[in-house]
Amino acid sequence: MRDLAARLTALDPDAGAALQVIAYFDRLTEARAGLQSIVRGAAVLAGCPARLADEHRRIHLRVHPDGTNAAAPIPTAEQPGRAPSAAADQPGPAPTSATVEQPRPPSDSAAGQVDEAWMSVVVADGALLWLERAGPPGPVDAMILERAAGAARTVLDRTRHHPPPADPALLELLLDPDAAEPSRLKAAARLGLKPDAEVRAVALPDGRARLQSTATPPPDATMRAGIGPAGPIAALPSSYAAARVALRFTAEGTEQDPGPRVVHADHLGGLALLAAATDPGGDPIPDVQALHRTAATAPWALATLDAVAESPSLRTAAGALRVHHSTLQERLSPFDHLLGWDFRTPQGRLRLQLALALHRLTRPPSR
Repeated sequence: MRDLAARLTALDPDAGAALQVIAYFDRLTEARAGLQSIVRGAAVLAGCPARLADEHRRIHLRVHPDGTNAAAPIPTAEQPGRAPSAAADQPGPAPTSATVEQPRPPSDSAAGQVDEAWMSVVVADGALLWLERAGPPGPVDAMILERAAGAARTVLDRTRHHPPPADPALLELLLDPDAAEPSRLKAAARLGLKPDAEVRAVALPDGRARLQSTATPPPDATMRAGIGPAGPIAALPSSYAAARVALRFTAEGTEQDPGPRVVHADHLGGLALLAAATDPGGDPIPDVQALHRTAATAPWALATLDAVAESPSLRTAAGALRVHHSTLQERLSPFDHLLGWDFRTPQGRLRLQLALALHRLTRPPSR
């Protein structure tokens, strides 16, 4: 493989570097290397800090591009089967960042907060791997993330397949605004939260709640969730209350129920007041009734109006719907009359956005 990589590098440096990345993480996997070695490999190859966070399994790793550890060690966990030896974590000479790409300055971002501009990849449910570099990605960054995530997924499947579930009673106590502060701090400690942890509450449609630290990935779009503001443990009850409000603004993300599947309370602003003034299952106002009448005319009507309301232009909305611009114009032509107002004007578009928000807020609580 090394000879092939050397010959390929002479012909195409990027292709040769990609092959070295593949070979490196394959060797780590074959040697049953641990997560620390995999994250270290990603950081060294990319030339920037790399971070792995798994809230469910309580794993937080961060490694500098020089290979030094910048995060807490891997929590002690039972590892069935053969434990990786020290030699297993050294599967051979790791290609340095210089063999893949020229080293670049490490990110100046704080170690605690995740920057949305960083490249990331989902490793497993609740686990995400980042390369902490904003700006244009390197020529093999995507390959590094993909291969490192695959190797890390193998380790998680092998060693931490069944994460310890959070005790529902402790979680309920932690989110209860009437609980005494010392009791909630004890519950937080038993759930593995440090006293100075920055954490937020997550509300789910089935009534369950989750906790999420600021260093872990947000829930993926496969599930509806309302995300509360991050803050100290003492603020978790208010975070959960805000998360439940945010959950009311979510949708299934389907043609029949278009809209965001994940909503952050921090992003609602004044819309949160709209939720306070609206009861789930309450009578819809005339604009929502008009929206319902329009939605009943075609299976795609509601999704079309949602795309128009959320897009900066009709052309962008057509792209989001994957239809031609002229097709969208044809679809929209009868909607002015059905709704009773011109949604193409700024005022009409705001009215449509409010009608869509109220449509979600007045749905029965079971949805």
